Amino acid sequence: MSEPEKERYTQRKSFFDSLLTIYGRKPVYEALTTAGTTPFRLHLAQSNKTNGIIADIISLAEAKNVEICYHSREALARISRNGRQDQGVAIDIEAPGYQPLANLCQLAQDHPNASLDLIALDRVTNPQNLGLIIRAVGASPCAGLLLPQKGCARIDPLVIKASAGTVLKVPIYYCDELGPALQQLKTNHFSVLGLAAGGRRSIQAIPTTGKQVFILGNETDGLSPEIVALCDELVGIPLNHGVESLNVSTAASIVAFRNIFQA
Repeated sequence: MSEPEKERYTQRKSFFDSLLTIYGRKPVYEALTTAGTTPFRLHLAQSNKTNGIIADIISLAEAKNVEICYHSREALARISRNGRQDQGVAIDIEAPGYQPLANLCQLAQDHPNASLDLIALDRVTNPQNLGLIIRAVGASPCAGLLLPQKGCARIDPLVIKASAGTVLKVPIYYCDELGPALQQLKTNHFSVLGLAAGGRRSIQAIPTTGKQVFILGNETDGLSPEIVALCDELVGIPLNHGVESLNVSTAASIVAFRNIFQA
């Protein structure tokens, strides 16, 4: 493969990696009618009746010059990854903030003295929580969210709704599994800090400069032992009045905005 061919391949792969697939008739309709979204390709099951909302979806897609592809139900289920709930409709949306972890590592290498806070998730499975976390990260000075594709909730219509649509704007760095991603961040001079009720140091004592990734664990049992073993330190959020823990999305908001409140 020649250098120009390699460059074209890299650009094409980067573009397709930045696409988010939304499924379900109402979510797809909303994606086509929401200002600021850039639909790329509409996927429809060949078995759909072309009336009602399906007719509206097709009309909107045609008006926006969106490519329309027809599939068997089985093929569409492979695209949506949720054949039980896709209702025969899916759409690929451009989300420039959705990018591979390698992009963040390159950013860290290009700006070795920059201060970067990153929030990472370990087995956060509730779509509502994921959406709220994405919204908090997007509104904060945080550099972005590290979202493993294995073990965490997938970005789906429930997540998009909970995020109030900010999922299409927020820097979300995806990886396959969290453990190897954390090791990669360590080689790029990130400190790995786990949020835990028994953390020895308060989050208030963590410097606001440097490169740090804060890991939030599962809604029920917190951080997994494998992730704890990779942490440089466990930190906690001070709680009062006998409250033992916070919802993971609330904890994420506190971490995401810590630089503002500690300034």
